[in-house]
Amino acid sequence: MKRLTLSELTEEDAILIDAARDATNLSYSPYSHFRVGAAVLLANGKIVKGANQENASYPVGICAERSTIATAHNLFPDLPIVTLALAAKKKDGEYTQEPVTPCGMCRQAIAECEKRYGKPIRILMASRSEIVVADNIKELLPMTFT
Repeated sequence: MKRLTLSELTEEDAILIDAARDATNLSYSPYSHFRVGAAVLLANGKIVKGANQENASYPVGICAERSTIATAHNLFPDLPIVTLALAAKKKDGEYTQEPVTPCGMCRQAIAECEKRYGKPIRILMASRSEIVVADNIKELLPMTFT
């Protein structure tokens, strides 16, 4: 994995990070106050955004990554995801000091998405000042269940 500053990103990646950061405003997180936004870049160049959605019955909520992937697949079922970007804000409204990473369920969902289309998905994990880049899910989940 690579660690980059915002100024080292390509224009396309910077736009996707901005979309993920903007998506944090879509979060419904009245319990954790941890607002996670995600954005995916599809093979046709379109960007789809999503955010975490909490529920008083915690297992009923959904993470930003899976929310966004499901939305992208529903809107564009034949288009693979090229890149997934993540960002998170804390209760104070500041972006996290450390890059936010997908949870285990989301890592498995990303693995399934890679399998579905037979293509790797780059993952950009943003913090306040840096971006960690994984070239595919195997960097985050080396022993995927397929």
